[in-house]
Amino acid sequence: MHIPDGYLSPSTCAVMYGGAGVSWYAALRRLRRTLNARMVPLIAVFAAFSFLVMMFNLPLPGGTTGHALGVTIAAIVLGPSGAILAVSIAITIQALFFGDGGITTLGANCFNIAVVGSLVAYGSYRLIAVGASLASRRQVVAAALAGYIASNAAALVTAVEFGIQPLLFHKADGTPLYAPYALGVAIPVMMAGHLMVAGVAEALITAGLVAYLQVADPALLQNTAGDTPAESELPITAASTRRLWIVITLVLLLTPLGILAGGKAWGEWSTAEYSQKSSRDRIAGASANQAPPSEAPSGLRRLSSVWTAPAPNYAPQFVKSAEFGYLLSAMFGVGCILAVTLVLRIFVARRAAAGSVP
Repeated sequence: MHIPDGYLSPSTCAVMYGGAGVSWYAALRRLRRTLNARMVPLIAVFAAFSFLVMMFNLPLPGGTTGHALGVTIAAIVLGPSGAILAVSIAITIQALFFGDGGITTLGANCFNIAVVGSLVAYGSYRLIAVGASLASRRQVVAAALAGYIASNAAALVTAVEFGIQPLLFHKADGTPLYAPYALGVAIPVMMAGHLMVAGVAEALITAGLVAYLQVADPALLQNTAGDTPAESELPITAASTRRLWIVITLVLLLTPLGILAGGKAWGEWSTAEYSQKSSRDRIAGASANQAPPSEAPSGLRRLSSVWTAPAPNYAPQFVKSAEFGYLLSAMFGVGCILAVTLVLRIFVARRAAAGSVP
């Protein structure tokens, strides 16, 4: 679901950066009341969780792969504004250091996953769980359904962005300049995998974590429970974050399992794969048996080299073991998230000391 550089036109990227930028601004304004030195560590926890859970590739129909997002549990605990910020941090680090998603398409990826995912997850959860007690089974069911709906909503928006490219941006003879497959292919193939596998994974993960929090720390579920305290009263303690970091550590240690599924996510092919027979057959098989162009579209080739990540595909060049390299990448990514949120925490603390934060 991470759109690489070159698959969206510059104008599409600009529009999506605009949409993401407005969402970031609105989220930060909303968080001004609650963004304090206790809230920031919780944002770090869910940014790290989202980063890690997206490293677990799942086999999808057509020989492609997908993954859960981790956005739903963030929206349930932090609310949509906190989730937008947390997941956007994770996606930005993925793009900058590991080439998982592009730099030109960073706005689109943040909008699709962090913004659409958070808002749909939050709205669905609140609608289904309204009136239910924190310990009720309906909270768990609501979490599962919200995760499933949010994952598929993000996938649908992504598919539409892929699918409109050949319709709007092409040469005089109709040759696509960027993403080569139109809506009639992009939507069915993207949605099939998410409806059957990736959305189910997001549902199960979210339901499991809500069930865990109902026992371990039910206060963290109060933020979106309906008749319970508002965001400004969200109880955040050192014990809360410690318990969550234990979960994060366990997930981190399991990340090498994320490379067991072979294949690539749909729409994330490199430019070289368009001219290699075996790769072309694989692309066609994953795209309703419609053959790709004989070479990568010219706009895609031009933009694909905008940014070269230091460790593309979570595979540091100095590490021979793919599994160990993947684990090191996970550790580095979580470390980057901690560094970013530490800077944010210092900034918030200084503003509070100056009296500019209530």
